[in-house]
Amino acid sequence: MPAQFSWIDRALVQRHLIDRCAAQAAALYLFLVTGADVQGLSYYGSCALMQRLHLSSEQLGAARQQLIALELVAYQAPLYQVLAIAGTTVSPRTALTSPAPVPGSAAGNSGGPVSLARLLEQLEQRRGRL
Repeated sequence: MPAQFSWIDRALVQRHLIDRCAAQAAALYLFLVTGADVQGLSYYGSCALMQRLHLSSEQLGAARQQLIALELVAYQAPLYQVLAIAGTTVSPRTALTSPAPVPGSAAGNSGGPVSLARLLEQLEQRRGRL
């Protein structure tokens, strides 16, 4: 499997979450999933997302709100975080093939999921050191 490979959880279809998304929300989710880092973070700003997905500001806002309401993403400008679908678990195979956490990162400290708030806090701390 290539290092940049991303997947979309089939629970999105099995639990009918995709049925509750407008086409723009589904496109945003696909873009975020495929563009996110190992912690599910995407650093694409609104202008880039609107341009890449051919969305207006209003359409992007509505798509984002749908994904937030479905608990598929978290958002705190300018960061998006793709969230695990509630009730899904990581298989042992996935855990073995996941990249090793970066030393000193939040994932390296706990070995588990990290909240968006904690990641933003760490980003601010790193900026303070520069």
